[in-house]
Amino acid sequence: MPSEMFSPAFTLSNPAGLYDPTDNAYSHVAQVPLKSRIVHLAGQGGQDRNGYLGPSFVEQVRQTIANVQIGLEAAGATLNDVYKLTILVVDHSESRLTEWAAEAKRAWGSHLPTGTLIAVPRLALDGMLVEVEAIAAVSAV
Repeated sequence: MPSEMFSPAFTLSNPAGLYDPTDNAYSHVAQVPLKSRIVHLAGQGGQDRNGYLGPSFVEQVRQTIANVQIGLEAAGATLNDVYKLTILVVDHSESRLTEWAAEAKRAWGSHLPTGTLIAVPRLALDGMLVEVEAIAAVSAV
């Protein structure tokens, strides 16, 4: 039996027969009914509103998640409305995955969006270590 998490606008699940992805902070399946309003958020990095980019991966992840939250709120959505993340990580490693997962679980709790983590050699800015793109669904009711 799949474990499922519900939002008014979509359903996340982890079907039996696939490994449990929660340690890595994501779910396998997202289903969005047509009645939802979809919000696409451009890739957000770890720089603050003044352009400061912290030196550590964890610091950048925290600011990236804060930036995702700000962008979503501007569109009338929250972190709990996110059903899909694309995460780009420079010099990806198991330790960076662990750090990402810890911060993602802190932000999303047990409501873990589907996700794809892509290791990349570089991002848009010198020193930028992580970028996250989000897709959210908000109930159109």
